[in-house]
Amino acid sequence: MRRIGIDVGGTNTDAVLIEDGKVVRAVKAPTSEDVTTGILDSLRSLGATGALKDKRIDGVMIGTTHFINAVVQRRHLTKVGALRLGMPASASLPPFCDWPEDLAELVRGGVWMVEGGHEYDGRPFMPLDEAAVTKAAEEMKAAGLRSVGISSIFSPLDPGHEKRAAELVAAVIPDAAITCSSDLGRIGLLERENAGLLNAALADLSRDTIAAFEKAIRDSGLDAPLFITQNDGTVAEAAQARRLPVYSFASGATNSMRGAAYLSGLADAMVIDVGGTTADVGQLKHGFPREANSVVKIGGVRTLFRMPDLLSIGLGGGSHVSLDPIKVGPVSVGYRLLKDGIAFGGKQLTTTDVAVAAGVLVLGDKSKVAYLDKATCDKVFAEAARLAEEAIDRMKTEAGDVPLIAVGGGAFLVPDKLPGVSQVIHVEHGDCANAVGAAIAQVAGECDQIFKDLTRGDAIAAARDIANDRAVTAGADRASLQTIESEDMPLAYLPGNSVRVRVRVVGDVKATA
Repeated sequence: MRRIGIDVGGTNTDAVLIEDGKVVRAVKAPTSEDVTTGILDSLRSLGATGALKDKRIDGVMIGTTHFINAVVQRRHLTKVGALRLGMPASASLPPFCDWPEDLAELVRGGVWMVEGGHEYDGRPFMPLDEAAVTKAAEEMKAAGLRSVGISSIFSPLDPGHEKRAAELVAAVIPDAAITCSSDLGRIGLLERENAGLLNAALADLSRDTIAAFEKAIRDSGLDAPLFITQNDGTVAEAAQARRLPVYSFASGATNSMRGAAYLSGLADAMVIDVGGTTADVGQLKHGFPREANSVVKIGGVRTLFRMPDLLSIGLGGGSHVSLDPIKVGPVSVGYRLLKDGIAFGGKQLTTTDVAVAAGVLVLGDKSKVAYLDKATCDKVFAEAARLAEEAIDRMKTEAGDVPLIAVGGGAFLVPDKLPGVSQVIHVEHGDCANAVGAAIAQVAGECDQIFKDLTRGDAIAAARDIANDRAVTAGADRASLQTIESEDMPLAYLPGNSVRVRVRVVGDVKATA
């Protein structure tokens, strides 16, 4: 297998070629403002090494911050028609009720609530009011809305009402981009609905971004399928990612953690990924990032789906440095490091400049930072180490010392010894761990559902079958699927021997002919 992994960070766009499990080439290019140019530049740099000449590429895996940046920065969002199936219940908390007002103003195209939905155990709560759904769709069309988010009470247990409502809306607005909240997974109406509305708001950006990625691949002369990395360290085919862009929100840091596990050979360890702008700290369990169990806020909006449990701090290779008193970050020069850094002729002192002065890095013009003596450099590095130590301590789940894998272009800021850490591991190609993680990513499928009138074993088997089917839909080879997470909880307050089962499976990307 020969794959290209690309990760678009705030400072650099990294690309690696992996052949038969080994990193053959790794390159960096500055991230461009339009992102796509940086990807094209990195592919050209990879091609210039001769590594791609006359050889088949099995897949290009791209990790991008495009979608989460759009939400956080309130840009490139589409007006959404919110259709909730749940009346007469749920009227007191309408869609968008817990959103930050500035974001709600940008996204809210209208709210429609009609009868429908299911109970805890999958029984219909109310019959779906199809006439009301059609009327809502006609009003959306009249308002010029072309993106619709549909949510229903307990739809992960039975998505029938959402799917039928989607058919009715599509009959009225054939070109509508429709998101059903049941496709995004877990039980919990408001958070699942929020995820669906965010997904619908990204419909136009997702279409344009992935089309631009596909064009960049074609323009670079490659004939290979495109995959987009997901929040949980896996990938999905471009068509699936185009439909569900919210699954790519946290893919950058997750890629780095998967890459760290791959390059170090460790499946259980702490990881710190120090980029140009931020450092992300997380924990590996069985080679995958530990997932956050709590509600995750994206741009101030509560959501509940697969997200890594990460702590981000303002520490990176481009972090601003103040000398009196000593302060590192949280502001960074980001992708302007090669213009703004003092060692490169700029005027802003950064951690990279300090590393150049200390002889840790050989970059730029060392004479421009010669005024920084050893004592000053040591103080800056000590402050960076303190920030890293504090973040690692907050993310540890055990009292004893644990191994730490330091990756990312700013990993030079992590010392070889830290309190609470048994061993600090710096790996080869660690500065491109994010792209490595993208290149080696597998495909995942998940099921979180309540089953009744089944034995525990049959319920788990049914959930596994659903998860397997979802993984295959996302581009996995069915023969390679394996279960990496399984949990079940008997629900004594429900009739019919009810049990809630959550199963997650991963498998290799299906090979192209």
